[in-house]
Amino acid sequence: MTGAKDRMRQKKMKNQPRNVTYSSTGDVHIVFAFLHCCWMFSDVHKVFSTVGVGRSVERGQVSHASGWVRGHQAGGLGYTRHLPKYITASHFANARAAEVNSMLKAVSKPAGSCHVFNELPKHMRRRAMSHNTKRLPSRLREGANKLMERCQQTEKEKKHLPKRRSRRARRRHGNLLLEFNRRQRKNKWLETHIWHAKRFHMLKRWSYCLPHRPTAKTFRSSYRAMNTHALLQDLSYFCCLELQGSEETILRALVRLTSKDTGPTFGAELFLSGSRQGSVHLYRADQFPHGSLGPADFLWRPRAPHTSHRQLWIWIHPALKAEVVSELQLVCQCLEVLSTSEEISSVERTLVGQKRKRDDEDCINTPSKKLFGDCTRAAGTPVRWGSADTAITISDLTMEIVRYRLIGPLAHLVLTDTLLPANEDKETVEPSGFWWPNHSQDQTNMKLHQQQTDTFQLLRGVCSTGEIPAGCVLGLTVDDPRLSLPQRRSKTLPDLQPSAEECGVRDLTLRGVVAHCGESALWDASVRHSVTHNQMAQQELNRMRSEALVPGSRLAAPPQSRVPVLLVHQPGRVRGEERRHWGSGWDLLLPKGWGMAFWIPLVYRGVRVGGLHMSVKHSQFKGQPHFPHDYPDCPAGTLFQSEQEAELIEKFKRRPPSKRTNYIKHGCLAPFCCPWQQLTEEWEELMKLNEGTSSICRTRPAEFTVLRNLRVLRQLSVWCRPSRSRRATHPPLTPEVAAALQGEWGRSLIWVRLRLLSKGQPALHAMVCVPTVSDLLLLLKAGRSSGPLEPLHKDHVKNMLKRKHKASHASEGSSSAPHSNASEALPVGLIRGVWPQPLPSVLSHCSRLTLGWVQKGDFSLAAGCGEALAYVSVSGLLHTLLQQPQEQRGIVLLRNPSSLQYRYAQIVVDI
Repeated sequence: MTGAKDRMRQKKMKNQPRNVTYSSTGDVHIVFAFLHCCWMFSDVHKVFSTVGVGRSVERGQVSHASGWVRGHQAGGLGYTRHLPKYITASHFANARAAEVNSMLKAVSKPAGSCHVFNELPKHMRRRAMSHNTKRLPSRLREGANKLMERCQQTEKEKKHLPKRRSRRARRRHGNLLLEFNRRQRKNKWLETHIWHAKRFHMLKRWSYCLPHRPTAKTFRSSYRAMNTHALLQDLSYFCCLELQGSEETILRALVRLTSKDTGPTFGAELFLSGSRQGSVHLYRADQFPHGSLGPADFLWRPRAPHTSHRQLWIWIHPALKAEVVSELQLVCQCLEVLSTSEEISSVERTLVGQKRKRDDEDCINTPSKKLFGDCTRAAGTPVRWGSADTAITISDLTMEIVRYRLIGPLAHLVLTDTLLPANEDKETVEPSGFWWPNHSQDQTNMKLHQQQTDTFQLLRGVCSTGEIPAGCVLGLTVDDPRLSLPQRRSKTLPDLQPSAEECGVRDLTLRGVVAHCGESALWDASVRHSVTHNQMAQQELNRMRSEALVPGSRLAAPPQSRVPVLLVHQPGRVRGEERRHWGSGWDLLLPKGWGMAFWIPLVYRGVRVGGLHMSVKHSQFKGQPHFPHDYPDCPAGTLFQSEQEAELIEKFKRRPPSKRTNYIKHGCLAPFCCPWQQLTEEWEELMKLNEGTSSICRTRPAEFTVLRNLRVLRQLSVWCRPSRSRRATHPPLTPEVAAALQGEWGRSLIWVRLRLLSKGQPALHAMVCVPTVSDLLLLLKAGRSSGPLEPLHKDHVKNMLKRKHKASHASEGSSSAPHSNASEALPVGLIRGVWPQPLPSVLSHCSRLTLGWVQKGDFSLAAGCGEALAYVSVSGLLHTLLQQPQEQRGIVLLRNPSSLQYRYAQIVVDI
């Protein structure tokens, strides 16, 4: 039945009874009158056909041997039309009384409008009845008067309500700014929010309103942009924390939050010079390897001569901002609040806190103002902390700096086409509020600016962004890119002619950018404030365009159009031997308020724009974990896993019961979440049983960790390779070495990449299992075998639900009978097809031992086959490698939650 027919039928059956409750005592006389009329018109057959002939009234069951049965019967039998042998009048009258009463009630109630005069026949209705109740019959006047009084009272109440302004008034520029600022009270907007909201599905996460994915189907085109051209993303929601103080004091404090076992930290000489951006994993103070917080990027300001004062920026995800700030205050002893967020003035309070009324003259005269940065936080919020003992200052620069990311091999060409270095102002400039005229008078500054400009021009001769050394930093001062905005959108293409500065380009690709060229005026807060508040208005820019002699030509740069920026290189894929430097690019750092001034010129150079979804895919194609999705040992990762579990359960419940996957029969214990703690504990217990040690007196189990020790990761990476591709420089895997590693990292997880050996597409939370000896023999004989099958499991929850259903019916049938205890034994929140809590053994539940679960899985466009990224137990991995032959090391089985088919896969530990 189509939708129109459904709506028509619902309109007709609007006042009909949806259900009928049979009472013990009914209006028997009405039913007998109804039967009498039917007998008078010789329509007894229709009566019994309607009420269900052949139905035993005493038992309430349908007899299929005789009587009328609804629907077509199997075997080609027709509809039986035999009358019942007998009928009990009292039972039949009680059963029909409720139906007749509902029918009479539906007939007496008028359909459609609730006006009183609608009860009259159509030939007696008059239009004047709605205004003059005396034209109605006397029996209806009282109800009409009450209805009229109620309508008049409602009109009086509406007069006191403020009248809504017209759409034209609401769409005025000043009123729009007021409305937009008011809507940022709960979730902050990026400077590109309006642009994204017209083209993307927006997502409210981490107190921001962020673009998730485009409304158009652009996944493959976005991948091609990352692979061949450039993809643009707005990462301004990342939080920036600034530390100022003595270099030695800062390093002494930060060493408590990191470990050299995980890689270079804040004190590496390459990063201390300010020529490179570094990455580090943060932990709680003195708790490594436990107490994981999350990843962070950091950048030192280049050293100034004759001073030990240093400046450090730490970029972190907003999900871990609170934990990192508290730990920094602890290790730096910065508990004294030096300054708070400025109190919101009366104008800004109107902008943020309330809507303007049309009749409020004060609000009408209030000038509208666009808010930049994090102006929506409450007044009095601490933004700067200090310590008299350590002389360290911590500043919160959240949304004070705009950060764009360009991903792709031609990202540097897009930047060189969009950004034009500023020229020196040779004319004598009187003192003003602009920073560049005074800055350009210093010859030292202009000499540095010329070196930065020459280095920037050398980027034009680089073939791909991946050729630049990882993490290079280049400071620059550029003109307003709106001055050279092209008339139409075009795609930036590389110049095929050889560069004239081949030596300079070769030196740039080998050594990178010199340390002192990473200096920029963006580090200075006063310069950032001046540039933000002296930006040229778009109206003035349009006036200059209209006065240009040649349409589309570059406009003259006024003094307030000089903007300091920072270019930070992103290395892309740096681990593993496959697709090296894939996904590399550049980050563009700007002062706040200049977001759209740089965003539109970048889009006009033909780049694709991505959101949060493409950020996840970018990390997946690089083979790296994405925060907070793939960090189960961090507080933010645990919170994300619980939220994801709730979303997947709700999505599972929305499907019809017949279309849901029965995960119990498929042998999948955790289709919506991954019980990492239980997995690591069971593998540790199994290893102790194999060794013959007792665990009766074991203390409270510690929390699991993620293995990030580079030395151990290198060993495991070599051991997971088959013997034909293994280097002889590393020690072999022996039971003694494995026992030593299990004792230290037994309750840890390791991040691995799984490459399918045949067809298949891994899914989220797919199980990584240990193959048996017969599975390895099958792979050795059949070559590209599909893999074994998991036998179907028995659904015990279905039987429990059936017993509960029968017990509830039995209790309803006899009120005096005692209730069954079957419903009391059922777990809370039981879902059909899903294992209830607590879970049984996740290690040995299936026919193959479980190693871990997939965090991301899909068909990889970069690899051309199915790939998965997963966490597996370190103890389980060592146990598996010891049991496998040398030529089949690292072979595991992969099975999706909704499938019984195992697939062969090769474990790769990228390091």
